[in-house]
Amino acid sequence: MARSDAVDAIVVGAGPNGLAAAVTLARAGLSVRVVEAAPEPGGGARTAELTLPGFRHDVCSAVHPMALASPFFRAFGLERRIELRVPELSFGHPLDGGRAGLAWHDLDRTVDGLGRDGRAYRRLISPLVAHEEAVTEFTGSTLVRVPRHPLVAARFGLRALEQGTPAWNVRFRDEAAPAMLTGVAAHAIRPLPSIGTSGAGLVLTMHAHARGWPIPVGGSGAIVDALVADLVAHGGEVVTDAAVDDLGALPPARAVLLDLTPRALARLAGDRLPARYRRALRGFRYGNAAAKVDFALAGPVPWANHDLARAGTLHLGGTREEIAAGERDVARGRHPSSPYVLVSQPSTLDDSRAPAGRHVLWTYTHVPAGSTLDPTEAVTRQIERFAPGFRDLVLATSSRSAAQMQSENANYIGGDIASGAPSLAQLVRRPVLSPDPWRTPLAGVYLASASTPPGPGVHGLAGWHAAASALRREFGLGMPRLAP
Repeated sequence: MARSDAVDAIVVGAGPNGLAAAVTLARAGLSVRVVEAAPEPGGGARTAELTLPGFRHDVCSAVHPMALASPFFRAFGLERRIELRVPELSFGHPLDGGRAGLAWHDLDRTVDGLGRDGRAYRRLISPLVAHEEAVTEFTGSTLVRVPRHPLVAARFGLRALEQGTPAWNVRFRDEAAPAMLTGVAAHAIRPLPSIGTSGAGLVLTMHAHARGWPIPVGGSGAIVDALVADLVAHGGEVVTDAAVDDLGALPPARAVLLDLTPRALARLAGDRLPARYRRALRGFRYGNAAAKVDFALAGPVPWANHDLARAGTLHLGGTREEIAAGERDVARGRHPSSPYVLVSQPSTLDDSRAPAGRHVLWTYTHVPAGSTLDPTEAVTRQIERFAPGFRDLVLATSSRSAAQMQSENANYIGGDIASGAPSLAQLVRRPVLSPDPWRTPLAGVYLASASTPPGPGVHGLAGWHAAASALRREFGLGMPRLAP
């Protein structure tokens, strides 16, 4: 690093969590420096021309179910800083024969469309939507604590237990509702059913019917731009192209917050860490992977079910049983013949993403960790299954294998975009079993990444919690006001 002058706090890593930590510390009146190995800040929340000039694609994250629900983003006033568009159809789940499960932002409309399974879906989801803030508070931090709303936590836990075990089909008689829930749960990139996947799926489904799944106008990079602007406005700085190889080489600071994985912490700290904590970091498990394809299109996707054109997000893979089989293949180190594909079509809501009349399509699929397979054909084939004629609209593609995902972002070990397997055990112990898992045994050093609670997603909460711990323990300060 070229800079050697001391500051109050250094944040290593300029992803959304690192920037959330930096903003919080700077707002508390501290001098803050963020150092980032890449040429620009943002981590997975960046937007770039990956295919053709004028086609702007999100590099990793695209749709943001927590943008309106995250307690950090709400305190930060994100929706007053950038434009977030909420699609009326939060997510769609195509099935063969032109059928589809449709999760409208309006829960009543969703229930009406599910026919004889509508009441069962309502009984499962409606109590969570009614207590969305309490569920978000419970799931948005470490689970090693007494819940602030124990009855809500118990209600959520019982539903996660049901949908995370072989009892997951008890409620439903048709294909659409269980397929919809499975498509959301599969975001976790874990075998299905499991408690970890069902918990993640229920939280995301709740947000789909509560505040919605917004898409930022201009791309995910708009979120990063807002965080960086606020940091700089309060005296902070971001230094890019500044790789850190040893904690001891950092300038003096009373607090160091790391938006890095446990593996990186172990490497940077070495023998300075106590043996017991080093063992815990070595025991931290990384999960299976994502491989990504971005498309520049001559027109909108020709979905067989026309309502799907209104969806911000789609989950492709067929029935609950088909998706579960595909995720089992991935967990066993195989590439599924019929893969799960997550799709976002942001240009249907934001015409700044592509030239007039053109569109961008964001996709990823699940593959074994470390896979070097180019996913383009597998993803194209799965989209064509539910949108005949799609292939003819493709102008250009940009793909990244799981191995390439890691080469571009060191936090994605083997292509694990969750920065650690979100199993139930690792959601509780992430990376250690503690009411303050962000704090490390090293004086003034904190983990502030998705490898800490509450886990993956663009929500800023891991950085926010780490900053709160550092403010309290290192500076004797409380949480500052973050609103614009």
